[in-house]
Amino acid sequence: MARLSVDLCGLRMKNPTMLASGVLDETGKSMVAVAKAGAGAIVTKSVGREPRPGHGNPCVVELECGLLNAMGLPNPGIEAFAQEIREAKKAGVPIIGSVFGGSEDEMAGLTMAMQRAGADAVELNLSCPHARGYGTELGSTPEAVESVCRRAKQDLKVPLFAKLTPNTPSISALAVAAAHGGADGVVAINTLKGMAISTEARMPILANKVGGLSGPAIKPVGLRCVYEIYDSVEIPIIGVGGICSGRDALEYVMAGASAVQIGTAVWTEGPGVFSKVCREMLAFMEENGFKTVGELVGVAHAGGR
Repeated sequence: MARLSVDLCGLRMKNPTMLASGVLDETGKSMVAVAKAGAGAIVTKSVGREPRPGHGNPCVVELECGLLNAMGLPNPGIEAFAQEIREAKKAGVPIIGSVFGGSEDEMAGLTMAMQRAGADAVELNLSCPHARGYGTELGSTPEAVESVCRRAKQDLKVPLFAKLTPNTPSISALAVAAAHGGADGVVAINTLKGMAISTEARMPILANKVGGLSGPAIKPVGLRCVYEIYDSVEIPIIGVGGICSGRDALEYVMAGASAVQIGTAVWTEGPGVFSKVCREMLAFMEENGFKTVGELVGVAHAGGR
């Protein structure tokens, strides 16, 4: 009989699906609700050292192919968010705390704060494309990624995941750097930098002008990135970008992902998308004789590892 449970760097998950950072993860109660809907793990919204209002409205544009957002990393600050982590822990699934900062020391301090708050792992947001001074600006080169990861991992006892940007000449080089810096796994990908313009107003729609494109439109890019990273590192990969169905998730797994994150589809379909994806994955595995998710990881590579 096929089973979906996975062990990701010591995190025991009932299935390989995770809530991606930025959707229904602002409060402990919303995270518990998503876990009850079927997610195998939860990634919190990205949290910084101090409260941050984010960008003004409009900050989200719905497109036929996905979403374009420029939220600007709004959050209450790590001190206040610690209570939401404690509430989220009642969900009974791994809680991964996402953090962002403007320097190595700030990121390291935030990872330790997330660990103290009870997070089961930490995800470094090195890839937000629309928050000046953060995200991609701290993770755009292999040298920066390696240095940030090494500093963040120094005293950390829980797994560390580096979320990488696709807005780079070589995401594989970033993944290798993360591994060299001590990251336990990498997350690929974050959103693609994009824009929408109102022809009636003759101006960009987003208040920030540019934002991050997510959803089905970026799935081919995400798959390519995961596929390339798999050939470059030995640490686990978490695939993200445009996953709406079990088949989408399986494509990422076959490309090399050990787990997947779902974000935009939660916005468009609701939390029930996790159960749907898991049902479809399980049906495929049973029909094709696969007993574990691990048997499918990287099978799209000729000869495998």
